Formats: sequence, C-alpha cells, structure tokens
Amino acid sequence: MSEFFQQLLNGVSLGAIYALLAIGYTMVYGVLRFINFAHSDVFMVGAFIGFYAAKVIPPGSIGGGLAILAAAMAGCALLGMAIERLAYRPLRRAPTLNVLITAIGVSLLLEYSGQKIFGAAPQRFPPVFPTRDFQLGRLTVSSNQVIVVLVTLALIVGLRWIVFRTRIGTAMRAVALNPQAAALVGINNDVVISFTFALGSALAGAGGILYALNYPSIDPLMGVMPGLKAFVAAVLGGIGNIPGAALGGLILGVVETFVGGSSWSTGKDAIAFAILIVILLFRPAGLLGRTTVEKV
Repeated sequence: MSEFFQQLLNGVSLGAIYALLAIGYTMVYGVLRFINFAHSDVFMVGAFIGFYAAKVIPPGSIGGGLAILAAAMAGCALLGMAIERLAYRPLRRAPTLNVLITAIGVSLLLEYSGQKIFGAAPQRFPPVFPTRDFQLGRLTVSSNQVIVVLVTLALIVGLRWIVFRTRIGTAMRAVALNPQAAALVGINNDVVISFTFALGSALAGAGGILYALNYPSIDPLMGVMPGLKAFVAAVLGGIGNIPGAALGGLILGVVETFVGGSSWSTGKDAIAFAILIVILLFRPAGLLGRTTVEKV
C-alpha cells in the first residue's frame, strides 16, 4: 500500500507539470483555434532562463527560488508575445494549415537556436529551492514535489481569478466565444491574443523550472516529449477547456508513473499516445469538453 501512495505522489507531481503545459496549449486553442507547437520549446527556454538566473540570484532559499521562478515566467511571457507578434499575427487570416506549419517552424527554430546559444550538451540544473526529504511512515516526500504541487495550485488559482474576475479575462472569454462580436463591442483582439500568449507562455516557463527541479538535467530538446504529452493531456481533458487540461495533465502523470513502476515500464512514453488514440476514438471532445456541431 505504501508503494501505491508513493507512486501516486510521484504521479501527481509529474501531472502538475503536464497540467501547466496543457493549460498553455488549451488557452491558445480556445482563442485562436490552433495548436501552438512551439509552446513546448518555450518550456525549455524557461528552464534555461532559470539556469542562468541562478548565477545572478542566489539559489537555495524560498525567496531566491521564487525570484528565479518569476524571472523565468517573465522571460517566457515576453518570448510568447514576440512569437505571436512576429510569427502568428501576420497569418491571422491565413488557412489553418499555414499557421500549423509556421508553429512547427518556430518550434524547430527555438530548438536549434537553443543548441547554438546554450550548447547541445545536457547541463545540470541547480537546486533553486531548499531540498529536503520527509518521511511520513513509509512514504518519502521530497520538498521539490511539495513545491511543484503548491506552485501549480497557486498558478491555476491565479489563472482562474484572471479569467473569471478581471476585465482582461472577460475579454479573453469574449474573444474565444466570438472574435468578430468582441471587436464590434470595442475589445482590442490583438491585445487580448497577445496577453493570452504571454499568460500561457509564463505558465510554460514555470513548468520548465518545476520540471528541472525533479529532473535536473536540461538541454535544448528537453521540451519535445513533455510537450507532446501535455498536448495529449489537453486533448484528454478537452482541448479549449482549462479545468479539463489540468485534469488531463494529472491523469496522464499518474498513469505514466504507475506504468513506469510496473513490468510495462519500457512503454511508459507510448502510453500517452495510446490514451490519445483511445480518447479520439471514443470521446473526441475530451473528458470535460463539449461536442459542438458546425454548420456547413
């Protein structure tokens, strides 16, 4: 039984990171109806911003760790706004396929630019927060796991407050519902979309830091597999649905962890794509998504 709870804890910690990434995917899809495949590489950039920020901000304390986290989120928010402004905004009225190809191109650009700027070799991520293990009976709880869960919860609560309790959040929901009608009532769609990219990219930056805490080896291709799994999590929960993305991330993290601790451990990466196939076959709208009918 203790092994079950240990694996559950590990799965929740991993799922929290997938949830942050999945929310970024689902926010952009909710507003623009396309998948930003460069999002996983913004996650990677966040980890590297934290890596270099730790050389300036003394790590190893709660205050220092939060400052490094804030620096990564701010840097990724600016990067997300730049990507939207330079790559996606000129294609706003272009066919969806054009935007999809551009997103893949931006993703490759960030990956290979990262290899040129940061170096291709993996680098060890510093312990930005105090590290300590706690024993709860036979259960071992790492302080990094606690930090991952607490920070994720705080960010999701903050995001929900922004979306449902602020004017910019109301504008985001209006643009997601009907961009033409939103523009007619005076909402600046460009500002709302830019803010959405900034918010989603900031969450990706936080995810990069939290991922590096538990898997402290970073490289320019580190975002590829977590990004694909987070996309699966977004589809699982219901693409375009923020609570669904969070739920999908948690489910995927827990399932992957339990598979990794079983005799099927070699297939733990494949399980994410098996889940994607199953959900597309039997519930394409996702667990919390709504099936919509389009008139043609």
